[in-house]
Amino acid sequence: MVKASGARTLSIVNRRDSDLTFKTDGVLYTSSGRDIEMSVASTKAFYSQIAAGAVFGLHMAALTGTRSAEFITEEIHEILSLPDKMRTILGMKEEIRASAARLAVSKYYWATVGSGSNKTSSDEIRIKLSELCYKTISSDFIEDKKHIDLSSEPLIIVCAAGTRESVLGDIIKDTAIFKAHKATPVVITTLGEDRFDPYAADVFKIPETKEHFAPILNTLVGHIWGYYAALAINEGSRFMYDARSEVQDLLDEYTAMGHDVYEILLEKRFRETIAQFYNRFSKKRRQGGFPAAMGLDNAANLTLLLKYLSGRLPVSDFEIDFETRGTPTNMLNTFFTNINHSINIMARPVDAIKHQAKTVTVGTSRITEKFEGIIFNELNINHFQISQITNKNVLVIKNLQEVISRVNGGLVYQISGLSLLGEVTPETKIRIINKTGALKEEPSRVEEDPRLKGTKNIIVREGNVYIGRGRKDNKNILVIPVISANPATPNIIEYLLSLNISFKSSEDVPLLKKIKALGGKYNRLKDWILESGNFQWDDRYLNLVEVDTLFGDTAERVVEAIVSRIKD
Repeated sequence: MVKASGARTLSIVNRRDSDLTFKTDGVLYTSSGRDIEMSVASTKAFYSQIAAGAVFGLHMAALTGTRSAEFITEEIHEILSLPDKMRTILGMKEEIRASAARLAVSKYYWATVGSGSNKTSSDEIRIKLSELCYKTISSDFIEDKKHIDLSSEPLIIVCAAGTRESVLGDIIKDTAIFKAHKATPVVITTLGEDRFDPYAADVFKIPETKEHFAPILNTLVGHIWGYYAALAINEGSRFMYDARSEVQDLLDEYTAMGHDVYEILLEKRFRETIAQFYNRFSKKRRQGGFPAAMGLDNAANLTLLLKYLSGRLPVSDFEIDFETRGTPTNMLNTFFTNINHSINIMARPVDAIKHQAKTVTVGTSRITEKFEGIIFNELNINHFQISQITNKNVLVIKNLQEVISRVNGGLVYQISGLSLLGEVTPETKIRIINKTGALKEEPSRVEEDPRLKGTKNIIVREGNVYIGRGRKDNKNILVIPVISANPATPNIIEYLLSLNISFKSSEDVPLLKKIKALGGKYNRLKDWILESGNFQWDDRYLNLVEVDTLFGDTAERVVEAIVSRIKD
C-alpha cells in the first residue's frame, strides 16, 4: 500500500533472503546471531534494530543536512559506547538473579511502566516476561497507571534510567504511591540516583546514557530479570518433578517385585518416602518457595494427599476431600494428577532448562488394581465393590484367601442406626438380607433379635475383618465389614458379609503364606511362645498345627497347641 502511494521503502531484517527483502526498495541487514531464524521475535533483534534505526536516521540527517557533523559524531560515539554499558549490566546478573529469585515467586500480578521513550522498554520487558514466565502482564505510561490494578498489590518494574529531571521527580512520587498501596516496585535508574531507595524493593543502578538510547539499557535489565524469574518459578516445577520421579521409581520397583498397590501403600519404605517429601514440601511452602501461580487449591490438595499416602490421615475421609473412594489406586492417581498439574503450571521452558514443559509428564504410568480369588469372588457375587472395603481389609482378605479351600455358604447382614461417625448407638439394628449355600436354610439369632451385639458388634465398632469360629455352632467363619456405597454416608459400615469357610490342609499352604495371612497374630504367637518356656522361635513351629487351628482358634489356644507339640 505504501509503494502504491509512491513512497520508497526500506526493510530492516536479520535473515538473508527474507520475503520482505523482495518487496522493498532497499534492505538493511542486522545479521544479529544466526541469520536463518524465521518468525522469531528475538531479544537480539530488538537491540540490533534500535541500533540499525539510529544509524540509518543519522545517515539520513547527514544526507539532508538537518544535523551537524559534530552532533552525528557524538551520537555515533554514544552508540559505540552502548556495548560496554551493556557488559556492565551483564556483570550485575547475580544482583538481578537474587531479586528475581526473591520476588518472582511471591507476587502473582506483575506490571511494567515507563515514561517517554522508556515506555518502549516497558512494552518490550512485558513481552519478554510474558514469553518466559507465562503471565498476563500490563504495560503502561507511569503517568497514567490506568491499566494497573493497585489493589492487587502487584510487582511493578519501573523503567526510569535516562529520564530527564523534569519528569524523574514525578516518577519518584509515583513509585512512592505504588509502595503506599503495598505494591512491590523494582526500579531501573541511573548510577548515582538514590531517591528511589526508600520506596523500591530493589533498585538497579545502571550506566548513564542519553534519553533516546536509554530503552536499550532499561530493557536489558528487564530481560535478565525475566530470565532469572522464569528459572525461579521453574525451580518449583523441578522440585515437584524430582519428587514425583522418586515416588514413581519406588512404585515401579515394588511392582517389579510382585507387590500390588495395597501392599505398596503399607510398606514402611514407601510411607517414609512420602513423609520425607511432605516435610520438604511443607518447609518450602512455608518459606514462600512456590510461586503464586501454583495456586492455593493445588497446594492444599498436595498437602492432604501427602498426609493420606503417608498414613497421617484416616483413609475414610478421602472421599470427603476428593469426591472419590480412598482406594490406593484412587489416592495414587489423584496424587499424580495434582503433582503433574503443579509441574506443568510452574514449568518455564527457557532454553537453559531444555524445554522442560514439553517433557515433564512423559513416562508417568497410571496405577491399576485387579483382585481375584475365592473371597473376592464372593464379594462380586453379593454385588460389593472393592471400594466398599477399607484398604487394610482388602490386603487382609488377599492374604487370608490363600489359606481357605472353599466357601460353604454365606449371610449378608445390613446394619442400620449408626451415628454420622459410624458409631454404634442404642438405635443400631442388624438384619439378614441374603442367605446362600449351606446357610440358606439355617435359622439365625438375628431373625429373632435385631440388636447388634457380640462378635458382630465388635466388628462394626473396630471395622476389622474377623476370622475364627462361631461361638454357638463352632463353624469356621470369615466376617467382612462392608462400608456404604452411598456418597451421603461415606465410610460408614452398612453390611457384614459372613462366610462359612473350610481351610486348606497345612501341607497345602507354604509357610510364608501362613505368616502373611496371620498378620498381627503372627507376632503375638511368636512373643507368647518365647515367654512360655526356654524356646528359640522358629517359623516352622507354625507347621506343627493344622491351618484351621492356626486361624480358627484364639492366639492363646494356638500357643498351647504349638507348645504341646514342641514338648512332644
